[in-house]
Amino acid sequence: MNRTVRSAVSALAATGLAFGLGACSEAADKAVDQVDKAVVESYEVTYEVTGTNIRSIDYHAGDGTAMQPRVETDKKPTAPWSKTVRLHGIMPPAVMPVTTEPEGLTCKVVYQGKVIKEAEGEQAMAGGCVAVSPVFN
Repeated sequence: MNRTVRSAVSALAATGLAFGLGACSEAADKAVDQVDKAVVESYEVTYEVTGTNIRSIDYHAGDGTAMQPRVETDKKPTAPWSKTVRLHGIMPPAVMPVTTEPEGLTCKVVYQGKVIKEAEGEQAMAGGCVAVSPVFN
């Protein structure tokens, strides 16, 4: 009987924790959206990608929100590739190349002539280059 009670209490605690974390996550999303709307400053970044046999490049293009930015895709781009975009608020600049040959692949996010994020090889393909909005720096 003791084991059954412990199991029931554990299940209730886990359910409560899941609902509580869901509520925290929802509150955090709302807070980010409010900050994103309040920070009206915009900024330009240039994405740069080099490598061979690049299949596609996804990047944050500037529309949408910080939590759900619009992502555009250039399919079969010519390398070296670069794109300048205007982002706003706390939206993170991000570029994600996909290739069958990660060796020699690089991605960069450049802000005001300075590289604020760079990745090479597998890291460039697996996670791309995602930087913090320079509005906070």
